[in-house]
Amino acid sequence: MWRDKYCAEIKEDDIGKEIRLCGWVFRRRDHGGLIFIDLRDRTGIIQVVFSPEISEEMHKKAHSLRSEYVIAVKGTLKRRPEGTENPEIITGNIELWVKEFEILSTSKPLPFQLDEKTEVSEILRLKYRYLDLRREEMQRNFQLRHRITMAVRNFLDSKGFIEIETPMLTKSTPEGARDFLVPSRLNPGTFYALPQSPQLFKQILMISGFDRYFQIVRCFRDEDLRADRQPEFTQIDLEMSFVKPDHIIEIVEEMLFKCFKEVLGISIEIPFKRLTYEEAFNKYGSDKPDLRFGLEIQDISEVVKNSHFKVFVDIIERGGVVKAICGKGLASLSRGEIDKLVALAQSFGAKGLAWIKVKNGFESPIVKFFSEGILREISERVGVEEGDMILFVADTNSIACEVLGKLRLEIAERVAIKNEGFYFAWIVDFPLFEWDQDEKRFVSMHHPFTSPKDDDLEKLLNMPEEAFKDPYSNVKDLKAKAYDIVLNGYEIGGGSIRIHNAEIQEQIFKILGISEQEIKKRFGFFVEALKYGTPPHGGIALGLDRLVMIMTGADSLRDVIAFPKTQKAFCPLSEAPTEVDLKQLKDLHIKLDI
Repeated sequence: MWRDKYCAEIKEDDIGKEIRLCGWVFRRRDHGGLIFIDLRDRTGIIQVVFSPEISEEMHKKAHSLRSEYVIAVKGTLKRRPEGTENPEIITGNIELWVKEFEILSTSKPLPFQLDEKTEVSEILRLKYRYLDLRREEMQRNFQLRHRITMAVRNFLDSKGFIEIETPMLTKSTPEGARDFLVPSRLNPGTFYALPQSPQLFKQILMISGFDRYFQIVRCFRDEDLRADRQPEFTQIDLEMSFVKPDHIIEIVEEMLFKCFKEVLGISIEIPFKRLTYEEAFNKYGSDKPDLRFGLEIQDISEVVKNSHFKVFVDIIERGGVVKAICGKGLASLSRGEIDKLVALAQSFGAKGLAWIKVKNGFESPIVKFFSEGILREISERVGVEEGDMILFVADTNSIACEVLGKLRLEIAERVAIKNEGFYFAWIVDFPLFEWDQDEKRFVSMHHPFTSPKDDDLEKLLNMPEEAFKDPYSNVKDLKAKAYDIVLNGYEIGGGSIRIHNAEIQEQIFKILGISEQEIKKRFGFFVEALKYGTPPHGGIALGLDRLVMIMTGADSLRDVIAFPKTQKAFCPLSEAPTEVDLKQLKDLHIKLDI
């Protein structure tokens, strides 16, 4: 055997024992008579000492050691001399005095140091990912990810779920992000698609009688990237038969409670807070609100409609609203800084941004249009204090909420008012459909297999066809049996009760503007399966990568995915995607036109 234990497994009880260890040379210090090596493996670091009194040969050989050499050592464990202990590491009271060692592998000079405090560009880190992954922070992230995954698997197994794999090469059913397509050599001119999710297959498993399914599964979406997105990602996928939304919500809450308790030693509070989609949007301007701080959006239309500020009055008379939030601590902003804030609001979609400073009274060019009573009522509703600023947006409800929701996040970042901890919420009662202005049709808010709420079922089935193309029709009022779970401002999961009735599913397709021919071509196998005794069922998918990112405190998904892509979906390590040999394209009957 190369080693007896991992570095961090060595305890003071082992003092006096002869022990074998393996790892990387993290640091080397030559103190003349003695040479000290910090030996690192995935568990931690232990100090290794080379002394000429123990072995002249080994001491001489140790002079050749450099950073990231891989070595195997054998020696006697001793207590460190008093005053030389290192309280920052778990093995800080002990050290190994070497009798024998072997250099197993050498290393070129590193392109960057592996010290946590070293600033390194992300592209360089991704190019040399095998080095980046050796860093303590990254090792910790992936050990925690493993523990989360195991906690999920063990919990779901204890609740009677069966893990079943679904295909990676499947049929393209575009309804959302773009698919990654894979050409078929054996069937020229045809393509597989990599799954955006196992949606249809997990529903078919319910039809097949596997009433509790789960899978920790890779999914693929060809979409523009940002810090919390990757073209390939992992989700915790589960589906259950004979359930209502509350059953699924309770299972997920219990599963997350177990994860946080086992992995972080934290008891999160369950049940989680629940907000309707409408409530979340009106209060926070988002369907994934960050609840670590307040600054809720307030509708002050009724307060200002009788003011003398014509801009507000005219918008209210045209059916718009005036909404406001507290700009915490922003009264100290200069006029130039306020102009930048106004420009930011305009970049979010606002026509403008009105403001009033609360600074020894009220200060703003628009103060003269409001009575003292109106100003005090606005202040009370918005919750401002001395040193704050009131920010107003007057527009349609959707634009006002969306703009102030983004400004709310901007303010929280500027003044650092977010509470520590994990703030969960369920968002429920989503619209079943939303209007796509570009395509001039309704599209599914979640996906086409989401069940309408029971109260809306009759309205759905009796909806006239002319309503399908009218953005102001009752189609927009239909609600879904859908639910998203939000954590610290991130959507970490979403699900719904599914449609188990072929007639309802076909009506949904009609509202979406999908013809019978398209239905048969894209979803025919699934619609046919619905006709063979389908149980009521529902499920949810949670983003494992996002969950790990939040639990580790990482800034990006790229810090919790072993081999991620850049924002241009490029891998600096392998340099994928790359061109391929023309023979490969010929085998696939593909010609490039670029």
